[in-house]
Amino acid sequence: MINTDPSTTDDRLPEVVIPKENAVFWMDGRGRWQNRHGRFEHKRIIDHFNRSIRRDRDGYYVTQTRGDVLEKVYFTYDDTPLFVFLVITEDPMQLVLNTGETIALDPTRLFVRSDQLYQARGDERIKFTDRALLAMSPYLEERPDGLSLRLEDRTYPIPDRCPAP
Repeated sequence: MINTDPSTTDDRLPEVVIPKENAVFWMDGRGRWQNRHGRFEHKRIIDHFNRSIRRDRDGYYVTQTRGDVLEKVYFTYDDTPLFVFLVITEDPMQLVLNTGETIALDPTRLFVRSDQLYQARGDERIKFTDRALLAMSPYLEERPDGLSLRLEDRTYPIPDRCPAP
């Protein structure tokens, strides 16, 4: 039986590490899980993979309990494995990530790269999905000097480069 809740994995179990070169799944540039048969279709499996994303000094991985071992699988991803799936437009604005984590929108950490909107968090990039961008669109302004975010009476320029951590 596979444990579908990574928060309940038993750290005392022996760990089996699978390097990303041997992983049979990956994440594309739009945050969709894939394997050799194509995109994952089942919401429960997709949600499990997203909630299972973790990071250590060796990179991003997902975990699951398989029998009497903890399986840690590093995976390949295009661009970033972190995505804003939902924008809560209350004050203060909140971002719900594919991992299930909710973080505050930080206008000073937004940036654009290749026509995509991101928020930096330390040395990580969090990419806004198309749906999240739609939710943000009332707050975004195209100005002569570039894209800006307008919240109440403040305007925050959005640079074309990632801010320093």
